[in-house]
Amino acid sequence: MADIKVWDGHAYPLGATADSDGVNFALFSAAALRVELCLFDKSGVKEIARYEMPVRENNIWHIYLEGVKAGQVYVYRVYGPYEPAKGKRFNPNKLLLDPYAKKVVGRLIWHKAIYGYDIDSPDKDLSFSELDSAPYVPKSVVVGANEFDWGNDEPPQIDAAKTIFYELHVKGYTKLHPKVQDARRGTFAGLASRSVCSYLKWLGVTSVELLPVQAFMAERHEGERHNYWGYESLCFFAFEPSYLVGANIDDFKKMVKRFHENGLEVILDVVYNHTFEGNHLGPTLCYRGIDNESYYTLDGTNKRYYYDSTGCGASFNLQNPYVLRLVMDSLRYFIEEMHVDGFRLDLAVSLARVKQEFSQSSGFLMSARQDDILQLVKMVAEPWDVGIGGYQLGAFPPGWMEWNDRYRDIVRRFWRGDDRQVGELASRVSGSSDIFGPSKRAIWSSVNFISVHDGMTLYDLMSYNHKHNVANGEDNRDGTDANWSYNSGVEGPTDDVQILENRGRRLRAMLATLLLSFGTPLLAAGDEFWNTQFGNNNAYCQDNVISYLVWDAIGTEDIAHIRYVKDLIKLRRRMGVFYRENFFNGGYVDSKRGFKDLAWLTEKGVEFVQNDWHQTNRRALSYMVAQDDKVFMVILNANAHNLKWKLPAIKKSYKWNLIWDSSQQFENVDVTAGAEIFVPAWAVLCFEIKK
Repeated sequence: MADIKVWDGHAYPLGATADSDGVNFALFSAAALRVELCLFDKSGVKEIARYEMPVRENNIWHIYLEGVKAGQVYVYRVYGPYEPAKGKRFNPNKLLLDPYAKKVVGRLIWHKAIYGYDIDSPDKDLSFSELDSAPYVPKSVVVGANEFDWGNDEPPQIDAAKTIFYELHVKGYTKLHPKVQDARRGTFAGLASRSVCSYLKWLGVTSVELLPVQAFMAERHEGERHNYWGYESLCFFAFEPSYLVGANIDDFKKMVKRFHENGLEVILDVVYNHTFEGNHLGPTLCYRGIDNESYYTLDGTNKRYYYDSTGCGASFNLQNPYVLRLVMDSLRYFIEEMHVDGFRLDLAVSLARVKQEFSQSSGFLMSARQDDILQLVKMVAEPWDVGIGGYQLGAFPPGWMEWNDRYRDIVRRFWRGDDRQVGELASRVSGSSDIFGPSKRAIWSSVNFISVHDGMTLYDLMSYNHKHNVANGEDNRDGTDANWSYNSGVEGPTDDVQILENRGRRLRAMLATLLLSFGTPLLAAGDEFWNTQFGNNNAYCQDNVISYLVWDAIGTEDIAHIRYVKDLIKLRRRMGVFYRENFFNGGYVDSKRGFKDLAWLTEKGVEFVQNDWHQTNRRALSYMVAQDDKVFMVILNANAHNLKWKLPAIKKSYKWNLIWDSSQQFENVDVTAGAEIFVPAWAVLCFEIKK
């Protein structure tokens, strides 16, 4: 290009940085021997220029092109040895995305040219592909300075103790939404619609957690299972193109701004533990071709293969300082440029491994702990992976929240009617101090959930004893068998009134348990109106009505279910006792009136003793919590029959005022202290003292 002037440029910032005169390109590769920058037309189809990057400075290759502007499409060709047995997989026939690309153009076409090796060769990845991948791969796009008008946008900064997470899928939430314009359904613009934001605000949740939105190139070739959830990220700065209308990244900013105007936080589910490139037989699209040894953790005994603690092919190598910087830069970018309010880190244990072992002193956790920007947002860990020692619930540093799967399992099992559950249930409902207390964590560290994207929906837990994943194409082998579900007597849909009543009672009781537990509640989108996935507990590949929320199917009963959840959230807020930092110690908060901060009571109105906790068939318990001048009691009855219950005889002049009944059998009533009542089967009751 005659009008382009070439200069050496600078090593930082990494990526493509545009100014008024041109663009600086900087790429990390420690082992490359040569790097070429390729410019394409706006469509990404025709290559219009190629420049060899002239300078390598501390493993950063860089060049400045005067005359190039924002909007320029570009990729790299990286030269070096192709020696898979030594961990080197350079192939200049493969066009490579910029790891720092903030936007991508074009779709991935599943052609054999996207692989670094000849897929038809009997030697597989030991062979070398001479096919050019240019026609088949997406390209990077130079993004200019942030000129979006944020106005007076302010992050809601919801107190951790007051947070209620709501997990949703960008596409599935609005794809069938009748009040979202057709062109905006399934996109950020669809989520930003007034009807969606108004609903979320009205429901009462505080923090909307989006399943992965970083570019994951959803489409697969015929015969491959579809990547719907998005847990195969390829670019850690660019958005998934299918979520943008007209490829406009401002769509995301407008969504965040609209959410903030409604007092809602935006939390991103981010996947830095592995990438879309997969294992040694995966395609070469970015990191593998730029510097395989640096970006991925290789097998210590055979560098042809990868160390994989993720179950997805290859662990991303955050022990490399440049790769760690990439992840940290990505997190800061979404906070500073996109105004997000926090992150849920998928398989976070993989990010904190040192020599394949989890460590609180890992580069990632130490970097996150001292970073001034990350201190401003919520950090939530999925505290496990599939590597050795991969289950690390409770092991993350103070300030972090963690998904608590032990809460999920015990609540499911208790309300299924299993024996020997009350002891652990008490620990989970009271905030899991046994898990988070020893490391001086706050009570809100436990993110309590019953259902999320991965697994059965809440309604399906009541309707199916077994997973029904045949539609996934794996002969129902995929997905966990440990669902702890109970169909109430019939598998799947039924017209049996008694069974439907049983399902409804247990579902409402589980929701009440979740929102009346200490810790941070997480709701899965659709659970509030009893959404079903027809028993599929692993719908990662179901880009269809199995996964979409069918808003038009919401009837009068479903609206009542939604109001039930809204009222539960409102009750949680009104009670106020859940807004605390510290765990309970069982001490008296008011010795004159005999109130402990937390006491566990039997149906006889007295505190549990050791033998009570070990009764095999005990399926009911209650807790009484006192804070300041407020005293509440919650009763949980997972028996299939009504249970006679004596209310604590605190003081004769006091009355217990019923403020919640999940069975919906009672009106609000006042009961004298010491009186006996009947607690309905499969029910949660909540009382407060009325003086």
